[in-house]
Amino acid sequence: MTKYLTKIDGAYLLRPRVFGDARGFFLESWNKETFAKLGIDADFVQDNHSRSAKNVLRGLHYQIGDAAQGKLVWVTSGTVFDVLVDLRKSSPTFGKWDGYMLTSDAHERLWVPAGCAHGFLVVSEMADFHYKCTNVYAPPTERSLRWNDPAIGIDWPLAIGIDPIVSPKDAEAASFAECEKYL
Repeated sequence: MTKYLTKIDGAYLLRPRVFGDARGFFLESWNKETFAKLGIDADFVQDNHSRSAKNVLRGLHYQIGDAAQGKLVWVTSGTVFDVLVDLRKSSPTFGKWDGYMLTSDAHERLWVPAGCAHGFLVVSEMADFHYKCTNVYAPPTERSLRWNDPAIGIDWPLAIGIDPIVSPKDAEAASFAECEKYL
């Protein structure tokens, strides 16, 4: 596994070693010891899988307080534009965002540290998205940050005239100025 720095403090793009031949491929998707050597000492307690159609935008989600989640995310089918926003006031990258095209062909993973809002836009016809979480989902602590807040200025790869498909919760999400943040 190779670790690459991102624009967000403590977040990493990870490329696993992929062994392929005419039969297909093999890769190690998670190994606690390997990740600890890379500086990611995570104890995952929940795995999630979502399937979404083109132009579906999920997020930007986060959980507050002790329920904050670190996430290891990747795509097993299709392509998504994956985004994180640093909501940690103590971070040198507070208020910044970063985004990556994650594809099933590249097998890359993104480590999203606790304290960051996270979301993705499906750019392929369909995408299967997976994530391992360091805390269980706790609905009372879940928050949403507005995906199109001009104060953040995320450059989503949407075709001109196309609006993303968002949930009612995400359509009503808080702005960066209004949203709860971490210390």
